[in-house]
Amino acid sequence: MSQTLVNIGGLITASPDIQAGRPVITGTGTSVRRIVVLYKQGFSADDILADKDHLTLAQIHAALAYYYTNQQVIEQDLAEEAAEYERLAPQVS
Repeated sequence: MSQTLVNIGGLITASPDIQAGRPVITGTGTSVRRIVVLYKQGFSADDILADKDHLTLAQIHAALAYYYTNQQVIEQDLAEEAAEYERLAPQVS
């Protein structure tokens, strides 16, 4: 039986036209950030898979690997988003 190999380097992409250029799981609208937020909330890769059944376990692990490889940049992006939320929250009330 022949198996198709997947180049894991192609599992994560970034394009200015999708998610403001933030990295996403290729072929989905799911951002690496979304996976990271769930993971940091205590969800395991299997839990995330159960919630995002359009993804594969390999895609979830690729997103986490991308995060750990680029952790400082992604953490800064998350912190900036949280600060912007805090800044705008009083205006919504």
